[in-house]
Formats: sequence, structure tokens, C-alpha cells
Amino acid sequence: MPAPEPMPGYGQLLKRGYGSLTEAIKACGDCGWELSRQTWTENAYLGWGEVLLCGLCALGWTVLRRAAARRLFGPFGEWCNLQPKDAAKMPESAWKLLFYTLSWSYGIYLLFFTDYPFFYDPPSVFYDWKKGMDVPTDIAIAYLLQCSFYGHSIYATAYMDTWRKDSVVMLLHHVVTLTLIAFSYAFRYHNVGILVLFLHDVNDVQLEFTKLNVYFKHRGGVYHRLNDIISNIGCLTFSVSWFWFRLYWFPLKVLYATCYSSLQSVPNIPFYFFFNALLLVLTLMNIYWFLYIVLFVAKVLMGQMQEVNDVREYDVEDSKKTTTAKKKEAGLQLPNALKEGMHLKNGLVKDKRL
Repeated sequence: MPAPEPMPGYGQLLKRGYGSLTEAIKACGDCGWELSRQTWTENAYLGWGEVLLCGLCALGWTVLRRAAARRLFGPFGEWCNLQPKDAAKMPESAWKLLFYTLSWSYGIYLLFFTDYPFFYDPPSVFYDWKKGMDVPTDIAIAYLLQCSFYGHSIYATAYMDTWRKDSVVMLLHHVVTLTLIAFSYAFRYHNVGILVLFLHDVNDVQLEFTKLNVYFKHRGGVYHRLNDIISNIGCLTFSVSWFWFRLYWFPLKVLYATCYSSLQSVPNIPFYFFFNALLLVLTLMNIYWFLYIVLFVAKVLMGQMQEVNDVREYDVEDSKKTTTAKKKEAGLQLPNALKEGMHLKNGLVKDKRL
């Protein structure tokens, strides 16, 4: 096995990545639907039993979340006497924090407490690749958990979560991620998949932990300074780690390996353009969300925001005023649905109680 190569810089990534993509395009004279179908038939290994198991687990995540919200998170929020609007949103963050903490911890175990060298030597994800090769059990477990959870998350974003300004992009993100997980498993690119998941899950842990402290800093009608301090620190570490994990390590470790190193190890690697296109879309979405982070920091520095808040969320009070004005213009009475503590959903206020 070759010695680990030093991590490249952005310039080297662009130069070698662009060169590899250009050469691959020139060499692909007969690319098209027929070749794609043939490549899938010859190289993809995904059984209907595995698809069914993933679907059942996705259903299980949905049932488990509803039960946890009704029996655990909801009653705990009431016991803590959270403000109604915070009590309504707390179960979502608690559920996501629980899952992402477990999944990221498992990713740490795989990358740092086993013999897998993928983090320190990303090109090694393609060493000894063979079509239809066996997927190690520990990695297969991670894939089942993640694939089923993102299947659940597509439904949850549309019908269970608070509707935010970026919810459409979030749905696209879940579809892209689910596609990447499923196809990388089928084509046995599971090694790079574990690295991608590890580099993304850490930010979700920080985000949901910070949001929970925002919800808990005003409970029982009392301001709790400790939660405020933790949320401020969490916001700072989240901003830094988002750039470091998703905009520095992700492109220089993952994109470099998939765009350049993959062709060095496996010439004519199957679905090269497809996977790199989805990974580039994922990178663009990471940049899109980083703009929200920059917007938040700018508002804090300019004094437009006095405390940590999710700038992606619609303002409930503004929504009430806008909706009330529209109803008055139409000569209709405001429905009883507009009450404090209910969530915005597709531009409307909808009861999210389970």
C-alpha cells in the first residue's frame, strides 16, 4: 500500500480535479443512457431485500420519533416550563441531537479506533476496489442507519419539522444524500461514504445542541445565563467547524479523492461523473448554508441581533401581522389556528402537536 500523500491545497484540488474531469470527458466518447444502464447492470449490487430493510428502518425511525416526542421530549419540555414556541420546537432538536450524536460517535469509532486509514489517507478509499466486493459488517451497519434515517428525514422535513426559509434546500439535501448513500453502497464506494458522513454529522450535533440551549435559556419565566453562554459558545464553534469540516476538509479530502485519486487507482471507475456531480451539489449546498452563518455573524457585529437565534426561521409575530392584514382585506375573520407556540408550515401556521 502506498505511503499516505500529504493533503492538497485548494489550488492543487482545482488543477488536478479539473484535469481529471477533462480527461475523463474526452475519453468518454460513447457516454449516454445505454452505457449507464449497462454499467449499472454490471457493477451495481443492491438487492430488494436490502431496499426493503432500509424502508422498514425508515418507517421505524418515524414511529420512534413520534413516540419519543409524545412520551419523552414533549413532557420534559412541559416539566421545564419552556415558553410555548420553544416547547413546540424542542422535540425536533432533541431527536436530531440524539441521532447525530450516536451516528457521529460511531463514525469516530470507525475512522479512529479501527484499522481503516481513510481519514489520514483519503486516496486509500479506492485502494483494492472491486465490483461486488463484500462490505464490512461495521460499515454496513453505519450505512443502514444513515440511509434509513435520511429516508425518514425526507418525510420529517416535509411533514414533521418546523418549516424554515431553507426547507426546500433541506429536502434537496436529503434526496442528494440518500441517493449518494444508496448508490455508493451499490457500487461499493462505502469507504468514501463513511468519510463523507463523518465530516457532515459533527455540525448537526453542534447545531442542535446550540438550539436546545437557546430554547432552555428562558424557562419557567426566568432567564438562565448558563444556557445563554453555552449557546453563544456553541454558535461560535459551529461557525468555525462548519468551515473547517465542510468547506476545508470535505473538498480537500473527499473531492480530491473522488475527482483525482479514484482514476489513479481505478481507471474507468463506474459512474464517475454521477458521483462527483452529486458531491459537487452537496458542496454548493454547504456554501449556501455557510452564507446563513455569515449573515448571522454580520447581524451580531452590526448590532441587529442581540441574542443567538436561527436566522432561517420565519418570525411568527410577523406572520401573524401579515396574515391578519390579508384576512382583513378579504373581509374574513382570522382563524383560531394562529396561536402562540404553533409552527409555520409552507407559509401557514399549523399545529405541530403530536
